Order: sequence, then structure tokens, then C-alpha cells
Amino acid sequence: MAKRELPKHVYRQRNGLYFQRRGWPSRKFQSEFGSADFWQEYADILSGMAAPKRILSKTFSSLIANYRQSPRYKNLKPRTALDYDKYLDFFISIMGEASPAKIQRKDVIKLRDSNADKAYFANYSLRVLRVVMEHCVDLGWRENNPAKGVPELKTDRKERSPWPQELLDAYRAVAPQGSRERLVMELCVGTGQRIGDVLEMRWSDIEGGGVVVRQNKTGKELWIPILPELQAVLDAASRHSVFLLTNERGDNRWSYRGASQAVRKVREQIGALDYDIHSWRYNAACELVEAGCGDDLVAAVTGQSPAMVLHYTKRVRQKIRATRAQNKRREQQR
Repeated sequence: MAKRELPKHVYRQRNGLYFQRRGWPSRKFQSEFGSADFWQEYADILSGMAAPKRILSKTFSSLIANYRQSPRYKNLKPRTALDYDKYLDFFISIMGEASPAKIQRKDVIKLRDSNADKAYFANYSLRVLRVVMEHCVDLGWRENNPAKGVPELKTDRKERSPWPQELLDAYRAVAPQGSRERLVMELCVGTGQRIGDVLEMRWSDIEGGGVVVRQNKTGKELWIPILPELQAVLDAASRHSVFLLTNERGDNRWSYRGASQAVRKVREQIGALDYDIHSWRYNAACELVEAGCGDDLVAAVTGQSPAMVLHYTKRVRQKIRATRAQNKRREQQR
């Protein structure tokens, strides 16, 4: 969409449309461009311009508005920007009118601990706050970053494992060919990609017996041959959209939330709640190692760094080495 097609003071950012005017609060549009709700939002903003409230004070709201205009924010990957937005909006809701220049380390710790029952949320909000406060320092609004060095909450995080074969078989039995639940699973296992990249795949990405993947997180471009199991499911899939995986209306890609909820229903049905969507990436990496592939061949499919290949496959490697060792032990005893 070209800028000239947008109304005055409306600009497209990585994660949506914003009303932006020098000296005014930045506001993100919640409705789709061109819809009646969008034009109502736009009219509501314009109607308040007779007596505008200019951003003169150095509040958290103005700090975050400035941060969203900075290269530090604009250079984020789209998915990361969407994640950050949740926490930026959270900060505005709880301390929008507060002065970021007055926040102290004890306040950061108090904010972290107030969400101790949601450790992931607490830790991620701390990371985002650390970035925002660093931007505050760069603006000259304060001398130091009170969030820097504040440790994250320790969690008893269970390490992921690949799905056992019996649960993969059970999933396939419940989610037949032609269903989105089956297609998303076969794409994740068959290509070894992150769910975000799988949901972005289009029919036009399939070429020469493989699928072209442009990883959002790393920027890498891969071509991955399609295995027979995946090809059979692709052949049975509906092609009424440019995306391989579509929403219920079939006019856009399947959202992460929608895919996650649909897969969870199957996981509950087959007793696989200990294994999630991301664990399928472990399946791909471990199957490649079990097939005798070296780290370079694994990375050629998954796009992972050498360190991540080792992390994802360390358990299966230990089993392979232990089996070889015990076999040698038996041979020696003979």
C-alpha cells in the first residue's frame, strides 16, 4: 500500500497503521484499513484536535511513543515488534503518566515480582523495560538504566523433547489428511522450521520438489526438499488461498493463536500436553541425526547455528553414543 493511499498523518509501520503527527501522541489503529471502523477511529482522532494535548512532559507514554519512532524499534523483526507491543502497551497502562526519570532499581524489581506468578511475562517485561530505559538514557532523560543488571526470575523450565513416535501416530490418527491440524504438523516435522515461518508459507514457495523458506528470525533463505509424507498431505490440502495454512474464512494466513488452540485440542485428546508445537522442530533435528546426518546437514534443513543443532539433538546423540558404547562392550565380552 503506497503512502499516498493513506489519510493525512497515517503511516504504516511493521506491525500496523499509526496516526503520527509531530508533538502528538502516537496512536495505533485497531481496525483494518478502509473499513467503517477504521474511518470511525480516524474521525474520533480528528474530532479531538480542536484542543490537542501536546506531549510536553517526559512521561512513560511519551518515552514509548518516541521509542516506537526510533531505529531501535523499527529494526525489530515483525514478530518481535508484535511481542514488544504487548509489553509497551502494558507499561503505558500502569505508568503512562509517571516520569521515567524517577524510576529506581527497586521499582523495577517490584514490577518484576508483582508478576512472579507469571514468570514468563515477568521476565519478558523486564527485557523490554531494559530496552526502553536504555532508550531513555540515549535521549538524555536520565543518566543510568535502572533495569540493567536486574536478574530475571528463576524458573523450573522443563526442557523440550521431540514427540515420541506413538504420539505422532496418535496425532495423525486424530487429524486426517485435508485438515489444517494435520498439515501444520507435517509442515513443522517435515521442514524443521519454526511455527512462525511455517504459517507464512505460500503455495508459490513450493518449487522444484521443495519449499523455499525465508526465516523471520535469522533472515536465512533455505530450500528444503519435501518428504513423501508431507507431499501426500499437501496434495490433500485445499488451495483457496495464497497461504498453505489459512484462517477459517480462507482469506488470510492462519494466526499463531488459532493454530496453537487447534493443535492443543488434539494434544488434549491424545494425551500429549507435555509436547507442544515447537517440539516438532526437535523431531526434525533428531530424525536427521538418527539418520546419520552431521551437524552441517542438519543445519542445511533447520537453518540452526551449530550450537542450536547440538542443543536440540543432545539427548538423541547421548542415546546413540551410549548404544554404540554398550554394543562395543558386548563385543568385548564375547
